[in-house]
Amino acid sequence: MKKAAIYGQSYAISSDKEIKTLLHVLEKNKVDFYIEQEFYTLLTESNVLEDVYKSFACFNDLDSSFDIMFTLGGDGTFLRSVTHIRNLDIPILGINTGRLGFLAIVSKDLIEESIKLVIKGDYTIQERTLVSIRTEPKTKDFTELNFALNEVTIAKKNTTSMIGVKTYLNGEYLTNYWADGLIISTPTGSTGYSLSCNGPVILPDSKNLVITPIAPHNLNARPMVISDETKVELKVDSREKSFLISLDSRVSSVPNNTKIFIEKTDFTIKSILPKNQSFLKTLRSKLLWGEDIRNKTNV
Repeated sequence: MKKAAIYGQSYAISSDKEIKTLLHVLEKNKVDFYIEQEFYTLLTESNVLEDVYKSFACFNDLDSSFDIMFTLGGDGTFLRSVTHIRNLDIPILGINTGRLGFLAIVSKDLIEESIKLVIKGDYTIQERTLVSIRTEPKTKDFTELNFALNEVTIAKKNTTSMIGVKTYLNGEYLTNYWADGLIISTPTGSTGYSLSCNGPVILPDSKNLVITPIAPHNLNARPMVISDETKVELKVDSREKSFLISLDSRVSSVPNNTKIFIEKTDFTIKSILPKNQSFLKTLRSKLLWGEDIRNKTNV
């Protein structure tokens, strides 16, 4: 590892110790690094940084010469960093400075150990599928950043009434979901919003997507697992003049006559898994912590 990018958001500023630990380890190992400009400004204004460092501002400032991007924050920070990485194939290592996350997997007390493992090459790469959308008519907000790592969500707007989401798979009609909305989730997103709506957990390397209705009116409407090669088309019927589309945390209001086309992107995001971490370990800690406590109690 010779060159790295560092990305964070405002709520990570309170984690002075973790930020300094990361910079110290990189400097000690002579890694050339660049800090995202807005985050760099926040760190400077908060007197976290003692020296002057190089920075980058956007996707156009990055290229294949970068070996890694470190994110400091939670899963939301990791998701936001993807808008800078896009199709550049720069692997991401998420350092969690808040609560336990599925993407930001490196805990505060394992920062130095994990980075040393990465520098030594003791890690694996997880290829994470993304989905992209196209709308008719076009939606300006999703012209350039038209992809999501977690999910695409269709949701009602400014109403207590349900919306109808007519769903087609590879051109064939499936059903009309009457619900508060509909989630099209990747394996990565299966542990997010979809999970809170009773969707299944899918391992990151699974070649699937999940269709999860949000508070469906029909009790027979259940989450559905489909191949990630499936092309999904959605048409919305609402009493309001518009509805919401969100790609991860990016939300746009669109008119009712908008058609949505969803499919797997032609690129993936690469997340780094140091040898001291695993998805199942994170899953147990996040979802089955009660079981872990019982096991410890019985020892």
